[in-house]
Amino acid sequence: MGSGLSRVEEVPDYAMEVQMKAEVPVEDVIATAQAAGRAILQIYNSEASTWEVQMKSDASPLTRADREANAVICQALQNVSPHIPIISEENKMLPHSMRQKFQYYWLVDPLDGTKEFLKRNGQFTVNIALMSSNTPVLGVVDVPCQGKTYWAVKGKGAWLRTSDGQQRIQAAEFGFEDKGLKVVASASHLNKETEEFIQLFNSPEFVQVGSSLKLLMIAEGQAHIYPRLAPTCEWDTAAADIIVREAGGAVLQAGKQDNKGNPLQDWKEELVKEVPVVYNKEDVLNPYFVVFGKRRGATAAR
Repeated sequence: MGSGLSRVEEVPDYAMEVQMKAEVPVEDVIATAQAAGRAILQIYNSEASTWEVQMKSDASPLTRADREANAVICQALQNVSPHIPIISEENKMLPHSMRQKFQYYWLVDPLDGTKEFLKRNGQFTVNIALMSSNTPVLGVVDVPCQGKTYWAVKGKGAWLRTSDGQQRIQAAEFGFEDKGLKVVASASHLNKETEEFIQLFNSPEFVQVGSSLKLLMIAEGQAHIYPRLAPTCEWDTAAADIIVREAGGAVLQAGKQDNKGNPLQDWKEELVKEVPVVYNKEDVLNPYFVVFGKRRGATAAR
């Protein structure tokens, strides 16, 4: 007989890849954005002294409306899809080493346009995007002060919902040589690069608007071009990005920038490469980009 002792073998470090399939009800995501919009409006219509305004480390404002909308969205998305992680402007940022492994994730800006909220001009939105790797595949943007909700699913078109019903939207077709093109730009970030860009066109009509409303104007055919040659982050654009794409437009990179908006590349050289904006980068700062409607003779970037 043996000694009664058994030989202990080293256990291999096995790993198993598991793929999950689950449905995300689009109507639930739309309802979530609208619920966040109602929470924002309740605060927006109250006394400004109750807004609890703070300044974040990047000197951007944060209000009670941002926080409450974020709580509404995160709770609802966890209920709809507990297996999908959430990246929100108002949540602690996860390290890229973790984020880069996400197959799907939510990308959220609970109140895009906080500066416009503080000005009480109504130009703010709720942005929710479902991302697949580095690309949005579902986007919902609620515009609380207008009673409008825009949404899109990859391959299914772009849509506008109001109290009167729902309709499909399309970007306006144009050529670069056309006279009087409508160019929309930020109400808060009009710099020399943007002015230089606008001067390239023949008697353009210029409009300044806040938040992701600028991308929505392109998607709905109310404007032709939106140059963003100033800082934005991924959560500012992802939801409206797919709405533009599904409406027949494009959101194209125009060169890297630093966090103060200074160009690190020649925007003209980068723009002609026709590279769509991508997401889930190590640095969540977007590059410069330009949003186009339906360019005559061009194929919308997908």
